[in-house]
Amino acid sequence: MATFYPSITEEQAALIANAPLFFVATADPELAHGPHGVGPVNVSPKGGVPLHILDANRVAFVDYVGSGNETARHSLAGGPITLMVCSFEDDQAAIIRLYGTAQVTPFDQSPLAQQLPQPTNPGAPAVARYVIEVAIEQTMTSCGYGVPVMSFVRNRRTVDRGTRYKRPAKRAQTAES
Repeated sequence: MATFYPSITEEQAALIANAPLFFVATADPELAHGPHGVGPVNVSPKGGVPLHILDANRVAFVDYVGSGNETARHSLAGGPITLMVCSFEDDQAAIIRLYGTAQVTPFDQSPLAQQLPQPTNPGAPAVARYVIEVAIEQTMTSCGYGVPVMSFVRNRRTVDRGTRYKRPAKRAQTAES
């Protein structure tokens, strides 16, 4: 059963501090449609990027160049943001969700930039783009039984960059070709 809290608890903070991965979900309110009044949701994994707790109702992380810019774009448009942290440990099934709104500041203009932890992924290019600061409106914990037990092996390196799923689709043969 899910339990809601007005801020990050000590137990939640411990899981957040030790998580090698978290997920960010955002939606663009300007593309609102459907029954929920929100546009398409973008979900991004953030591995090798520490989620830093500023206080019980604020967290921040550094957004790096290397993928799309949907988190910043949606946040600048005033869309909601949800961060999710999971425990992959054998005896500690848990999911934590942090719900709120984000402030996006260019890295070189952010007063938080120097106090945020550096990436834990030394083998990947790390060009800091933004500091994403999230004002937490509420947190939620749930059981986490659907999360598999997994061991952290290492962060990705630049040489691990995959192309298998990024190749352009081949043109279909037609009767005329």
